[in-house]
Amino acid sequence: MAKVGIVMGSDSDLPVMSKAAQVLEQLGIDYEMTIISAHREPDIFFDWAKKAEEKGFKVIIAGAGKAAHLPGMCAAIFPLPVIGIPMKTSDLGGVDSLYSIVQMPSGIPVATVAINGGANAGILAAKILAASDEALLGRLKEYSGNLKKDVMAKAEKLEAVGYQAYMEQMKK
Repeated sequence: MAKVGIVMGSDSDLPVMSKAAQVLEQLGIDYEMTIISAHREPDIFFDWAKKAEEKGFKVIIAGAGKAAHLPGMCAAIFPLPVIGIPMKTSDLGGVDSLYSIVQMPSGIPVATVAINGGANAGILAAKILAASDEALLGRLKEYSGNLKKDVMAKAEKLEAVGYQAYMEQMKK
């Protein structure tokens, strides 16, 4: 049973939303992903959001651009945590999406990550689930440890080869 629902308003959001899915897969978390436009098909959206809890979702990750109503509408219907991902837009660079998602009225919170922050949304969903799952918490600690190792390896490489050589290798 999927523990995380991932929903986006358009397939143009898929490159960002797939980063959340990749993190969830890496951490062994089941998810279900779909595309639903809250504005163009509200009946389908309301049905999906109302059934999310009975499907077993514990967290919803919702990505949206421009008016970005999808995360807030999920939070208005779904009783558990919703994480909003504001999408970068061509009009205002995603600031419009960010403001729309983060400025929710009292009583309807949406946890909001950075513009195009798909990976962080996946990590945040995992952290929420790990509050009641020791095995997942262990995998998250390992994930964080690997991030640290990656940074340390890059620092060692920079020190070993020098700035110019490091930059040349990065271009490849």
